[in-house]
Amino acid sequence: MRVAIVHYWFVSQRGGEKVVEELCTLFPRADIFTLSLDRDALSHRLASREIATSFINKLPFSERWYKHYLPLMPLALEQFDLRGYDLVISSESGPAKGVLTSPETLHICYCHTPMRYVWDMYHDYMSNSGRIKRFFMAPLLHYLRIWDRLSADRVDHFVANSANVARRIAKHYRRDADVVYPPVAVDDFCVSEQQDDFYLMVGQLVGYKRADLAVKAFTRSGKRLVIIGEGEQGRLLREIAGNNVEFLGRQPFEVLRNHYSRCQALIFPGEEDFGIVPLEAMASGRPVIAFGKGGALETVVDGKTGIFFHEQTEDALLEAVERFEGMKSHFHPTQIRAHACGFGPERFRAEMAKIIESQIQAHARAMGRWDVQA
Repeated sequence: MRVAIVHYWFVSQRGGEKVVEELCTLFPRADIFTLSLDRDALSHRLASREIATSFINKLPFSERWYKHYLPLMPLALEQFDLRGYDLVISSESGPAKGVLTSPETLHICYCHTPMRYVWDMYHDYMSNSGRIKRFFMAPLLHYLRIWDRLSADRVDHFVANSANVARRIAKHYRRDADVVYPPVAVDDFCVSEQQDDFYLMVGQLVGYKRADLAVKAFTRSGKRLVIIGEGEQGRLLREIAGNNVEFLGRQPFEVLRNHYSRCQALIFPGEEDFGIVPLEAMASGRPVIAFGKGGALETVVDGKTGIFFHEQTEDALLEAVERFEGMKSHFHPTQIRAHACGFGPERFRAEMAKIIESQIQAHARAMGRWDVQA
C-alpha cells in the first residue's frame, strides 16, 4: 500500500506531532505532507524524515507567521497531489483534512479538534480582537467555516482524540467518530521521592488555557506557583502576578520533567480537547487539580489521581487547592503513575491499527476488491 500522512503544520513538537511519530511507526514508508515546516523545532524522528511542504512554506516568515496565512491554507492543501495513494491519514486541528483524494483512496482523519476559532471558540476569538481585526475576521472565518464543513465530506472515516472531541465532530460535521486517545510518552517520566512546596502550571500562555485564573488565585493565596511556558499573555500575566508566582518561560525537557516530579500538584485551569499535560504530570506520580470540563474528565480520576473544580473562578480553584492539601495522603504516586501508563504509545498504535485495518477492508469491499491487505 502507498500511504500518505498529512499534518497541518510542523512548527513545534507537541501532542499532534507525537501522533504523527506513532503513525510513522505504523507506516514507516509513508510520505508526509504539511503546510509549513520548521525542522529545528521537531524531534529527530520527524526532522530526519522527508516532508513535502506547500507553497506557504516559501512565503516570508512562514515558520513564525504561519497562522497569518490561514486564508491561503485551503488552497495550499488542495495543491498536494495525492493521486496513487491507497491510504491517506490526515492529522487535523487546523485545516488538514481538506486534501483532495481519488475515489479509490481511503481517507481517515485523526481529529484533535474541529478548528476552534471557527466553531466553539469563535465568539471568544472575536470578543478578544480589536474592532478593525473583527471587521476582517468575520467574513474570513465565515468562509473558513463553510469550507471546513464541506471538507469534512472528503473524509471516509473520523477518529477523535477524545469523547469530548467526538461530540464536537458530531455537532459540527454530523459525523460519527471512533475514539483513540493520543499517545503519551509515559516512559519519559518518573516518580521522585522529593516533593517541594510549589504548584506547577505548564502550557502556552494564551487565553483559553486560563493561566490568568491560576496567577490571580495563587497571588491571592500566597502559595508558590511555578509556570513553564510562553505565549502572547506572558507580559500581562507578569504584571498581575505576585512575588510568589515564578515564570520560567520555555524550558528544555529535563527541566520540565524535574518540575513535574517535584511539584505538589499540577494546576490545569483551562478546558482542553484532551490534554496531554495532566497525563505527563500523572506519569510523574503527581496529582492534578483540574477544571472539571473537557478532556480532563477522561484522564483525571477525582479523588484518586486529582481533584476537580467546576467553576472557572479564583474561589473555586483556591477551594480545590485547600481540599487537596487536606487529603494529600489519599494520593499515592505509584497508583497515579499506573493510571497514566494506560495512555501510552502502545495503546494508541494498537487501537489505530485495528481501526485502520477494519476501514481498509470495508473500503475494499465497497470498491469491489477482496484481496487488499494493510
